[in-house]
Order: sequence, then C-alpha cells, then structure tokens
Amino acid sequence: MLSSVHSRRQPFRRHAIRRLTCGVVIWASKLLDLSDNSSSDLRASTPQSRFRAKYYDSFPRLWAMRLLERDDTGVIRLTEDLIDKIPPYAILSHTWGNEEVLFSDLMNGTGKNKAGYAKIQFCGDQASRDGLKFFWVDTCCIDKSSSAELQEAINSMFRWYRNAAKCYAYLVDVSTPVLGIDDNSVWEATFRASRWFTRGWTLQELIAPGSVEFFSKEELRLGDKRSLERVIHNMTGIPFEALRCGRLSDFSVHNRMAWIEKRNTTREEDRAYSLFGIFDVQLPLLYGEGEDKAFRRLREEIIKVSRSEPTLDEADTRCLADLRVTDPRHDKGRIETAKGGLLKDAYRWVLSNVEFQQWRDGEESRLLWIKGDPANNQPSSHMYGTV
Repeated sequence: MLSSVHSRRQPFRRHAIRRLTCGVVIWASKLLDLSDNSSSDLRASTPQSRFRAKYYDSFPRLWAMRLLERDDTGVIRLTEDLIDKIPPYAILSHTWGNEEVLFSDLMNGTGKNKAGYAKIQFCGDQASRDGLKFFWVDTCCIDKSSSAELQEAINSMFRWYRNAAKCYAYLVDVSTPVLGIDDNSVWEATFRASRWFTRGWTLQELIAPGSVEFFSKEELRLGDKRSLERVIHNMTGIPFEALRCGRLSDFSVHNRMAWIEKRNTTREEDRAYSLFGIFDVQLPLLYGEGEDKAFRRLREEIIKVSRSEPTLDEADTRCLADLRVTDPRHDKGRIETAKGGLLKDAYRWVLSNVEFQQWRDGEESRLLWIKGDPANNQPSSHMYGTV
C-alpha cells in the first residue's frame, strides 16, 4: 500500500524562508515565484523569469530531499522534506515506462496497480536486505508539477546519487533464468543491448555512485559496476577511472562530452541538463529553449567555472567553441556558414601521391581511382574517380 506521512505537503517556499533572512526573503520569494503552481516555461518574457535566469546563482542552494520508507505493516510512505541530517538511503536507477507511480499517486494513496509499482517495491525490498530503512525513486519522490522543486532536484541529482549508500540499476529489458544466473553468456547480450545504456539521465547515475549494482527484470543480481566494468567500458567508452569515481575534472571537456554522444532524452534540452553534474555546474531549467541554446548556456557556465581552474587545453577550447552533440538537422547551416572552410587544403595530399604523379605524367591513363590513407589524415570512406 502507498501512503504519505502528511496529507498536505509542506510548501517549497517554507524552506526558502527558513534559509534566507530579513525582508529580502519575502521579496525574493515573490519575485522568483517559488510556489507549487509556478510555470515550467522559464522563457516567458516576464520580469520574474528574467530576474530568475540572471540572478539564480546568487541565492543559496536548498537541496530539499524527501525519501521513502516502509513501516512494519509494509506501507510505503514519504518522509517530510529533508535538508539536513539525511539518513543513509538506497537509490534506484531505471528507465521510465508508461505506468510509473508519481508523487501525486503517493499523496492520494494510489498507484499500487501501476506497472511501475514493482520497481518501487523492489527498491524497498533490496534496501531492507542491505540494512537500509530509507530509499529514493525519482518517479515519486519529486513533485514534477512544481517547477521550483524540479529545478532544485535536477541541480542536486548528481549529488544525491553520489551520496547514496546503495544504487540499484533495475534493467527491465534484461531477463535472466533462475538457473544459470552465474553464466554471463546467458544474459550478457541483452545486458549490452539494454535501453538503460542509451538514456541521457542514466549517464550520471552510472558515474556518480561509488557502486552500482545491476539487477534483471526478475530482480536477480547480475553484478556491479566494478565486476562488469570492462563490459561497460567497451560499450560506453567511459574510462575505467571515471567508472571508479575518479575526479571528473581530471577528464577533458572533450572527453566528457563524448560520453553523451550516443544517449538520448525525451526532452531535447535534457541532453544538456543531464550533464550538469558531470561538469559540476548549476543552471536554471529553461524548457522550450531548444537543445542548441541549452548547450550554449552549458558552455558559457563551463567557461565561467574554468576561469578559476587551470588553463584549458587546446582540445577543450575547441570543444567549448561548439559545445553540443552534432545533429544532422543543423549540419547544413553549419557547413554553409563555413563557406568551404571545412574542405580547405583537404585535397593537397593527393598532389604528392606517387600514383597520382604517374597518372598525371602518363599518356595512356584515362581514369584514376584514389582512396585516402587514414593513417595520414586522408579521407578513407569514399573512392574518387578522376578523369
């Protein structure tokens, strides 16, 4: 059964008032519109939204978090909103389905018949086996109808996963027989093909925790991030040191950006927003701005943060100059803007090619096929006919 500790949740504004001081609190609270009914479209050209986008970083982070707990009767309840003294907790990593249990379901005591309830129950059961009373699931622990709460949750998500005592990755599309679970060949192919490895948000859920334990649809343990790190490294290209919670600042911007290349998100802006923790930046969410603008703001914030860090290397500087994953829809305009610059001097290598020189000086040769040598930075994906 699902339930809630309080029938009426504590407003998010209460935490702002508790942490800020004097008359500035009332003014800032109204101006930033931290109510539960605030609009999720922060692009609106209103004084409130412009102020919020410009001065967001000048206000303290609240990091309010609520957890789930199961009482002795098996009822799953939400805790009150927590800021300090957060107890040890387990955290779930998964991909969203069509029938997830939402925050409103918990508040109304419903959702038990939804397919997503099985994941919540699994997380609670596994946490209990690991000696943990509290656990966290993003579908129902965040009130996504509140733009203010969603804002703070996304900016603190990496931290929540890193601080979790346990992280369980539930792979709903990986099925394992009870017998033969220890034989990786039985499930490794479906593990490699799991949708979990293609989603943008699961990137930080893989990297942030000290350990990630993988479970099949049948709730059988497949292994953890360390025991499966070679498979994960080969699949994702993420360095071993990053998988082992090494300092992400030790990896170049270019390298970290490559980790998101083959991952997708439902909302295009989330491709950039899901990288906040990877680059240790905090920004307001502007859903509706589009992927390009989201990456542009991310680039500007990375540059801003890097001013207090060691000088960026040349590769990072080039990467930051155009910090977004290439989208074929935008390539045409980008190439047209370059006005041929992309091909400048690209042909010169052929002039020193021995076969070309022999063909050029010969009297009988009519057709020459040329294939570049990738070892010498020459094109190799096409054949060219020269008459």
